[in-house]
Amino acid sequence: MTILVGTRDGVYRTAAVPVEDANQVLDSGDTPRICTFPAVDGVFAASESGLYRSVDDGQTWENLGIPREEVYSVVASADGERLYAGTHPAHLYVSTDDGDSWAELEGFQDLPSRDQWHTPRHRNEAHIRSLGVHPETPDRVVAGVEVGGVHISDDSGATWTERREGVHDDVHHVLILGPDEYVASTGDGLYRTRDTGQSWTRLDTDLDHRYFREAFALDGRLYAAAARSSPGTWSGKNGADGILVESTDSGESLEAVSYPGEPEEVVLAWTAIDGTVLAGTNDGRLINRDANGMWTDAGQVPAGIRSLAVYGRV
Repeated sequence: MTILVGTRDGVYRTAAVPVEDANQVLDSGDTPRICTFPAVDGVFAASESGLYRSVDDGQTWENLGIPREEVYSVVASADGERLYAGTHPAHLYVSTDDGDSWAELEGFQDLPSRDQWHTPRHRNEAHIRSLGVHPETPDRVVAGVEVGGVHISDDSGATWTERREGVHDDVHHVLILGPDEYVASTGDGLYRTRDTGQSWTRLDTDLDHRYFREAFALDGRLYAAAARSSPGTWSGKNGADGILVESTDSGESLEAVSYPGEPEEVVLAWTAIDGTVLAGTNDGRLINRDANGMWTDAGQVPAGIRSLAVYGRV
């Protein structure tokens, strides 16, 4: 088993937690997404310098040659026949030959709101920050755009429908809970849909924190973390002023829990290891949830954590 950590400085690799010997294995720069997929060999790293793949536990990596260099998201279809990659600026590419070649899904550019996808903090452009699929809806692809909202394709990415009404358009991640149920983490709130984005319910109305980066689910429990505001404010005495919340009712109620590094650090990444949750913070700290439901320190890597993945058999 290998734990791979995407950071601001590339990818680190370790064999166990608590982490004592994390080694950098990929100098890819900012790496917002590390992913594995059941039907596809290897582990994928989406980074500011390209999309990389390793098939040897993260020891060596191959750049898969996406036409645009900055890759923010990647997902595989349930059958493994198609790989999708989302970039900055917001373009979507697909490979049907295991990553050997890529074609743009130009229908994504035809969405009615496309000209509105921009923000000054991202060079007046946007990027596809999240891509998701569910095995029960094999032709459906879910895309989250920062800044641009949530969008759905039901024909493997050829044509698209907007699902951005009722959800904040600064979308950081869309967690796929079921074929029609998703949780969107945004720069202004945590939202859930149970009808494929045709309507959205805000889940964080009782919280003082609004900036959510990513949610995670395991064994019927939903996890999310938030900062008081965007990363530009993560300085001073309270740092990010973060909170970590858990829910056993799909987000209907959110309970704040204590965790190492609070409130200065905020959790930005999640994965599961040995049936428990492992999370990473903006300060490079790893934390895990023990059998008693308590969060404990699980080690440190040298750079802020952006993404986590476990590769190999436990």
